[in-house]
Amino acid sequence: MLKTIRRIVTANTADGRSRILSDGPSPHMLESAPARGLIDMWAMTAGGPDTKAPDGADRPIVLAPAVGGNTFRIFQLPPAGSGDGDRVLSASVFERMGAADAHDADGRHPNMHCTRSIDYIVLLSGRVKLILDEDETILEPFDVVIQRETNHAWENLSDHPAQLIAVLIDTTHTA
Repeated sequence: MLKTIRRIVTANTADGRSRILSDGPSPHMLESAPARGLIDMWAMTAGGPDTKAPDGADRPIVLAPAVGGNTFRIFQLPPAGSGDGDRVLSASVFERMGAADAHDADGRHPNMHCTRSIDYIVLLSGRVKLILDEDETILEPFDVVIQRETNHAWENLSDHPAQLIAVLIDTTHTA
């Protein structure tokens, strides 16, 4: 079962006074088998921040950020052995996330993928293995990964869902 994540969004009134616009679980969650979830907390498209939009994450949930934009996300990984090793299932999950082209079906791990983004990722809870084409390493809570358009996969080594936070920044506009 995925954990609900509380999200508080602030705004300004017409006379410039700050207030809480919304407070509750993010309604922007893509659940996919087996018990993996992407929870978008906020997203921006090209052109910079839109501080007037009532909900920046109110868009289809896809793996990569919008062209010229970014995504602030929490993602959860099920414990190893809960179906993550199934290549057919993995291909289906990446297709549901709009990322069939990012999925490396022949990679070292069934969930290998690469997006055109730089990602800042922090492990919040659990113990996770980062798998790359040539290397792998074990992450402990509060370890940070700077993912720079590299093929990778995640494997949860814990016996409970691992929680990670990520900021994904599009790089398709760079040379």
